[in-house]
Amino acid sequence: MCGEVSVSGGKNAAVAIIPAALLANSPCTIENLPDIEDVRVLIEMLEYLGAEITFTDGTMCVDPTKVDKYKAPYELSRRMRASYYLAPVLLGLFSRAEVPLPGGCDIGARPIDQTIKGMTTLGADVRIERGSMVVSTDGMYGAEVYLDLPSVGATVNTVLTAVTARGNTTINNAAKEPHIVDLANFLNSMGARIKGAGTDVIRVAGGRELHGSTYAVIPDQIETGTLMIAAAATGGDVLITGAIPTHMEALSAKLLEMGVYVSDDDDRIHIRSDGNLRAVNVKTQVYPGFPTDLQQPITSLLTIANGSSMVTETIYEARFKYVEELRRLGASIRVIDHTAIVEGVDRLIGAPVTATDLRAGASMIIAGLIADGVTEVSGLNYILRGYEDIDRKLRSLGAKVERVVSDRVLMY
Repeated sequence: MCGEVSVSGGKNAAVAIIPAALLANSPCTIENLPDIEDVRVLIEMLEYLGAEITFTDGTMCVDPTKVDKYKAPYELSRRMRASYYLAPVLLGLFSRAEVPLPGGCDIGARPIDQTIKGMTTLGADVRIERGSMVVSTDGMYGAEVYLDLPSVGATVNTVLTAVTARGNTTINNAAKEPHIVDLANFLNSMGARIKGAGTDVIRVAGGRELHGSTYAVIPDQIETGTLMIAAAATGGDVLITGAIPTHMEALSAKLLEMGVYVSDDDDRIHIRSDGNLRAVNVKTQVYPGFPTDLQQPITSLLTIANGSSMVTETIYEARFKYVEELRRLGASIRVIDHTAIVEGVDRLIGAPVTATDLRAGASMIIAGLIADGVTEVSGLNYILRGYEDIDRKLRSLGAKVERVVSDRVLMY
């Protein structure tokens, strides 16, 4: 693949920022949003709750002034993980909320105990009833919150709870991911006072009235990484624009270790590879370590690296379900506990495969780009949850990719 491609707005930032817009007392304009399934589901959810939404060309206007419901619908909540970000928002608006337990990809246990810990510490009563989080409060007050692990979801939900609680909140052992910084910046643009986002201690001065604002979402870190890996996998020469190179340092280091040329300047990342790749070991970690969401795509790349690689997953225990699909293409992979041992092969051979979750879908696409012959990837609905026009972007770089029916993508 050769050429230039631009990165869309960040999925993980978008799904936190859009619910937060309901806390404003006037309309918000959110720019650089990806047109993906998770955003479309959130639009339906907010409209159900009473918000007025327009969404055109990556820009969303949210008028929250007519929101009048505190219960989120099950049929929409089950389609995405981030639906539970509505719980602290609706709690702040109505002093009660009912949100079905989150859905999304089946990649292992994703408990909400740390979210519950954060909300209850600030004064909420949280119960799990009939598959929903039922939350209520007689008054929310700032406090010291100590998370047992730096959970992204718990950090987001605790920040969203703290902005409507009276007084000061300190969140210790907070997650540091870029989309948490983006959420804090968005809330600050609305009049909140949040400091320390991006570090392990976040301080929130709560109880301030929030107003509408105009805000642009950061580029998608995982789409950027997927495009970087795809360029390396195809022996390509690709310029990725609209990115944030500092967010990609863990991946860039691994690609350099593999023998891939990587350079960056401002919002541009240049990837060039001759296809002669060295094996490396990868271990997923919380940010700024190697992202779990790029574990599956880089494993596809390692299938054709020279030598033996080890990929260790420390975040989600069921994130190796896709390995059997890579084996169908001729990959040599053994999984022992939470580690995949990848022996590089000379080539992969195209075959029908299935995306087992969102990032596994990206892994299958990369493997299909590598493989000789035709690869048909089923489960396109997973991929569309997180990647905007991924087939069009790859075609613009010279890849032979097309959607053959609504739920499949073909590479040849």
